[in-house]
Formats: sequence, C-alpha cells, structure tokens
Amino acid sequence: MTVILAFLALVALAAGWWLSQQHLAAKPWLETGVAPRAGHGPGQAPGLIFTGVFVAVMGGLFAMLGSAFVMQIEETPYELVPLPPRVWLNTALLLLASACMQFVVAAARTGEPRWLRGSLIAASIASVAFLTGQVQVWTALTEGGYALNGAPAASFFYLITGLHGLHVTGGIIALAVICYRQAAGRDVTSLLPGVRACALYWHALLAFWLMLFALLQGWGNAFLALCRTAVG
Repeated sequence: MTVILAFLALVALAAGWWLSQQHLAAKPWLETGVAPRAGHGPGQAPGLIFTGVFVAVMGGLFAMLGSAFVMQIEETPYELVPLPPRVWLNTALLLLASACMQFVVAAARTGEPRWLRGSLIAASIASVAFLTGQVQVWTALTEGGYALNGAPAASFFYLITGLHGLHVTGGIIALAVICYRQAAGRDVTSLLPGVRACALYWHALLAFWLMLFALLQGWGNAFLALCRTAVG
C-alpha cells in the first residue's frame, strides 16, 4: 500500500505540474498579435492532455501491480526472480529511445527534416531492440525453470514486463505513423504536436520501466525496509 500511494502521489504531482504548463485557462479568441506556430500555444492542448491522462492511468495500473509485487515478495523473499544481465542492456536501449525522441522534438521545432528522420529511425530501432531483448529475457528465464505458471514472483514478472512491452508496441505504432507522415512530405513543424505527445509517452515508459526494474531487482523492498528501520 505504501508503494502504490507514493507512486500515485508522484504521478499526480507530475501530472499537475505538466497540466499547469499547458495554458488551459488561456482564451485565444481574446488574444491579439501573431498566431503561435504549430505545436505551440493552446491549440496543442487536446492531444497532449489525452496523452497525459493516458499516461497517468497507465502509471496507476503499474503502481497497483508494483504494490502487489512488493507484498508478494515480502511473503516469499526467496522467490525473487534472478534477472539475466540482458535486462541492463534493455534498460539502456529504452533510455536511448527516450533520448532520441527528445531529439525528434528538437528537430520538429527547428524544422530539420534530416535530424527528425534520423532520430525517428534511431528511436524505432532502439525500441524494437528493447522488445527483442525482453523476449530473450523471458526465454532465458523460462529455460532456467521460471515458467509463467510457476512461482508467483515469476508470474508477476511476466505480467508486468509483458504489459509494459504491450505499451511499447503501441508507441512503436505511433512512431510508424509519424514516419509515414514525414515520408509523405508533411511539413516538419506540423508534426510537432504529435511528436511532443509521442515524446511524453516515451519518457513515461522509461520512467515506469526504471521504477519496475528497481522493484524486480528487489531494491524497492530494501528501501522500504530501510525506511521502516529509520521510522521504528
């Protein structure tokens, strides 16, 4: 329960800060002067708000799963799944994909089609490599005796990582749509709203994975034990 409350509080804080930056109270019909560029100002809010709300819901789901995982490990600490070294490489790949998405946003803002195309391709390759690596991790664990219907910790691992991988797959589809629009000759700056939404989604996927990775490594339990000792 402590984990889920802390996680939800963090998600709510991040969502509140992000919404405060979206100029939701702006009245564009009362404003005068030069119209904002594509992807700037109140006109961008709907798509980003939808993505932000979806990310918050996704964060709540992962928080509940993480809390259940922690409670299960507290009951049977010896059943913590030993993660293969490949998980570290997968984490680096997702970090690379998130960084590339930030380059995509910068390229869309400046109207640089080559940088945008290259960054999109790099982000897509890193994301596909991440999913491939996750499948290799699942295969290694299955061959090592940690089946899906085996120990509860193994079942939680497959459920959490599988759900995260499903969200990554959805993000890759969104990237493919942006690549198609860019290849079709769309103005680079007109892609900025969609690119910013994708970047927000990718940064959230990275943040959720880092938190889940810490829990799957058992660091979350060690941190909670340290806090309980300090409070006690």
